[in-house]
Amino acid sequence: MTQVISLIITSTLVINIFLAVALIFLERRDPTSTWAWLLVLFFIPILGFVIYLLLGRQLRQKHLFRWEGRNKIGIEKLISYQLEAIENETFEFLKPDTEEYGDMIYLHLRNNHSVLTQDNDVQIFTDGQEKFEALLEDLEHARDHIHIQYYIFRLDGIGKRIEEVLIRKAKSGVKVRMLFDDIGSRGLHVRHFQELITSGGEVAAFFPALLPLINPRLNYRNHRKIVIIDGRIGYIGGFNVGDEYLGLSKKFGYWRDTHLRIEGSAVHPLQTRFILDWNQASPRTNIQYDERFFPAIPRKGTVAMQIVSSGPDSEWEDIKDGYLKMIFLAKDYIYIQTPYFIPDTSMLDALRIACLSGVDVRIMIPNKPDHMFVYWATYSNIGLLLKAGARVYIYENGFIHAKQIVVDDQVSSVGTANIDVRSFRLNFEVNAFIYDREKSHELAEIFEEDIQNSTELTLHAYLERERLIKVKESISRLLSPIL
Repeated sequence: MTQVISLIITSTLVINIFLAVALIFLERRDPTSTWAWLLVLFFIPILGFVIYLLLGRQLRQKHLFRWEGRNKIGIEKLISYQLEAIENETFEFLKPDTEEYGDMIYLHLRNNHSVLTQDNDVQIFTDGQEKFEALLEDLEHARDHIHIQYYIFRLDGIGKRIEEVLIRKAKSGVKVRMLFDDIGSRGLHVRHFQELITSGGEVAAFFPALLPLINPRLNYRNHRKIVIIDGRIGYIGGFNVGDEYLGLSKKFGYWRDTHLRIEGSAVHPLQTRFILDWNQASPRTNIQYDERFFPAIPRKGTVAMQIVSSGPDSEWEDIKDGYLKMIFLAKDYIYIQTPYFIPDTSMLDALRIACLSGVDVRIMIPNKPDHMFVYWATYSNIGLLLKAGARVYIYENGFIHAKQIVVDDQVSSVGTANIDVRSFRLNFEVNAFIYDREKSHELAEIFEEDIQNSTELTLHAYLERERLIKVKESISRLLSPIL
């Protein structure tokens, strides 16, 4: 019996060493992530590798998102023109404050093919009731098509209301396409939208499980939340679809988020993003180029913005690079709201240097976790910045889920990406980078209003935290590269 146990232990160790070597030399991932997974393999032999197969394998990027229609709408020519014009200093910026961020605009053009649009009208929502009432009204007025994509879509009160509108519009001849994430919308299946499909709508799930409870792409989720109506109106931001986003959850209470409604040329990049995601998720019903998806839009406003996407298919961490560029350019203040704060070393150092350079860095996080390890990892990182002089606020009026950064009343970003490794490397995300003094100031005022519903976490209070909290932070910090 002893020999059998010894053989099992030896075999387990050998297999674990082999798996660790394969992880190091075949995957060639980020060193911090590698060390985190090695810890998992070491402390949970064999089972750890099963977890790794489900959560840790890198995504094959080749041909993930393809759409031949990109050439027909002239994106490549427009990108080339804007790049060359900025390089030659001949680009026509319609506002001086936009021109001040020309190098950041150039960064997104080069890295992400994100065209700059300067004719947008933008409405900011921070309350779920207001956002969904506006969305429902816009859906009711749709005439040609509705493209709707959410990470989480629940068929509860608000979900049913949206579904009813979609069914009614589909019956009237409007082309409706619904895309949801298979893991984010756990328990939801395409078959649950049978009436919508029967009415002429199309529904698809992103990266669905190949077998029940087994999904080898479990870790790579489409976290985007966008809606395009008739190619003229777009929505982007942090709200998913569910009653909790209306503040009806007993656990979370009031739900504080940030979402944008856009009218203007920026809707076209959002449309392109949806089509790319749809064609990946639903190859049998691929969207082909049609002018109806990209109608001429009368000038609606003067807000300049770029729509920037990122994900495990990207060569660079494009949204994170945009955040870093904003931090580097800050002179007066940086306001950050995020439910999860697990930055990598580059962003943590950038914020620390900003603090030590006299920039007013303020960060707002929730007062309660929706993911325990993520919460304590957030707390650990916050402590490091408190020591550098950052001011940290704990939002007390329910749960804050907003993903927004504002710098110097001049540039801001709102979208789906959190300040964490998962958003930067693993999830498919999309953000609007806004170059507009008025809208950035409005977002800054929203932050300052939220301070009234927050408690400031001082360095003294942080240093006096309980020993158990320190242990939770230490464990979570070790695992943070894979959270």
